Amino acid sequence: MPKHLLVFLLSFFLTITGFAQKQSLNTTNKKAESLYLKADTYARSRDFTKALELLAEAVEKDPDFAEAYLKAANLNKMMGNKTAAYEQLQQGLKLMPYNPSFANYYLDLAELNFDRGNYEAAKTNYNAYLKANTKNSRYIAYVQNQVETVDYALEAMKSPVEFNTVQLPSTINRYPLQYFPSTTADQRYLIFTARMGSQPDHDENIYISELKGGNWVAPVSISETINTAANEGAATISGDGKTLVFTSCSRPDSFGDCDLYISFRTGNEWSKPKNMGTTVNSKTWDSQPSLSADGRTLYFSSMRGGGVGKEDIWVTNLNEDGSWQKPRNMGEPVNSKGRDLAPFIHVSGSTLYFVSDGHKGLGGLDVFMTNMSAKQQWETPKNLGYPLNTHADESSLYITPDNNLGFYARSMTTESGASTVQLYSLDVPEVWQSKSKSTYAQGRVYHADTKKPLAATVQLYDIELDSLVQQVQSDKLSGEYTVVLTEGKQYALFVSAPQFMMNSLNFDYTSRKNLTPVALDVYLKPIKAGSVSVLTNLFFPSAKYDLEKRSQTELNKLINFMRQNKEIKIEITGHTDDVGSDAANMILSEKRAKAVVDYLTAHGISGSRIRHKGFGETKSVKPNTSEENRQLNRRIEMQVL
Repeated sequence: MPKHLLVFLLSFFLTITGFAQKQSLNTTNKKAESLYLKADTYARSRDFTKALELLAEAVEKDPDFAEAYLKAANLNKMMGNKTAAYEQLQQGLKLMPYNPSFANYYLDLAELNFDRGNYEAAKTNYNAYLKANTKNSRYIAYVQNQVETVDYALEAMKSPVEFNTVQLPSTINRYPLQYFPSTTADQRYLIFTARMGSQPDHDENIYISELKGGNWVAPVSISETINTAANEGAATISGDGKTLVFTSCSRPDSFGDCDLYISFRTGNEWSKPKNMGTTVNSKTWDSQPSLSADGRTLYFSSMRGGGVGKEDIWVTNLNEDGSWQKPRNMGEPVNSKGRDLAPFIHVSGSTLYFVSDGHKGLGGLDVFMTNMSAKQQWETPKNLGYPLNTHADESSLYITPDNNLGFYARSMTTESGASTVQLYSLDVPEVWQSKSKSTYAQGRVYHADTKKPLAATVQLYDIELDSLVQQVQSDKLSGEYTVVLTEGKQYALFVSAPQFMMNSLNFDYTSRKNLTPVALDVYLKPIKAGSVSVLTNLFFPSAKYDLEKRSQTELNKLINFMRQNKEIKIEITGHTDDVGSDAANMILSEKRAKAVVDYLTAHGISGSRIRHKGFGETKSVKPNTSEENRQLNRRIEMQVL
């Protein structure tokens, strides 16, 4: 229950106790006064309906009978008729001069105005409550915070964040409720949760839609293996679309109220979901997961103890053996003393979006974002502003890898008066965009000889940091893989499988102009005599043979390859372009090849297993007619002997 609603209800009980107290009434109409007193008797006997009928008669006799309006407002609050209570409070207080004894009425009207987004009216009545100088310190602190919230909201509304939004077609919005949208990295598939209604017996399931010809096709159940008679929802999918984590409640194998489950896709089939276990799940509520692009880091919301507030955001990482680590609380400044929910980690890994009522906002749950600093720490969260955020509770926000498109859910009322939740897309304003833009490399891995799809490990390294940033598996049936590439980085991509040659590629995204998707099929050659691999990520200064530090990633991969295949012997060969004399190029190519051999032997690889040779410019793979071709000709190769 939102905090301001709790205060609203508590204030009712403080006010209702005064109904039977003898008071001087603001009416000279004896009939109206008699009806009021009879209504008071019925109210004390809990017959609110009869009491309201009598109060309605009283104000007919005297339309300026303020106390009758105020008493009716209290009774309507008790019965849950907030609209009637709002109208009667307004009318009653308008007829009376300011009176400190009406403090609770002012607070009630302030809360009802706040619920409607009437910030100015809410502020007036909050201040009227504070002016009464009540002795209730708990209420005073709450109201002071509400005044600050109202001031923040009014300032935010002066500088709205403009964005274009479009309701997704009825093809998608075909259910009474749909929410928690997300896509795969290539934006080919839209995944969301849908429910046939808000009643407890209405089932909640996960649906998926494919983008074809620029249009989303009719969604279908993501899998009958995943969707059951229990509720499944709040799903997150890895960038390659092969790992799904979702929430399900009250399953036979549940540990808490709601648990996180994981499933893996092979071909078009999803595996039987597995509870993520007591290492990840608690005995309380665990939900709203968000996977990193490679599916190896998981953010989620939980009500478990040991956090900062009631609901906090937690994070866990995947170990090399496939197990998950014990979740860590994200702590401050992300988590607050309030509720922090619905995390979404952008595929770049540089920005986290979430909703919270504990950070300064416009009321209820607002959407916030926080960026990862250069020191690898999350910065102070920033409110995404009005009109995305309002006085009401907002839902989660999803932003595509390229920062151009967003998806979110919005509550609304239909023409028939029914409540619904619909999905929308929006053009992402610059101020909401992730710290870094991303694109993707996508393709298939094949056996070079048979041309059949191959299951392989695809690893993406940040060359400058020599750190693994993503690791995915190509699909054993289709060979498909997807990795996310983020601006500002130079990547080494390694594709490997047992009994096959190592294969390395390079992506330079240090310039934003290069940030375009890459379609790249990879063919792995079996390890056998004569097989050759180009060591793409070895770097030398121009016309020199000293290995640059950023070559370390590739060199260490080569060492691991030699250790895993102890029986093979290799030849390292150096090659140049045609710039310079033939003799100089021959010497340079040989010294570069020897530099690689020296590194290997210095790190424990027997010299008897390696030889080297320089070929200068004699074995060009492309004509030396452009800088692009020359770059391909400047290379180091490994050949199995």
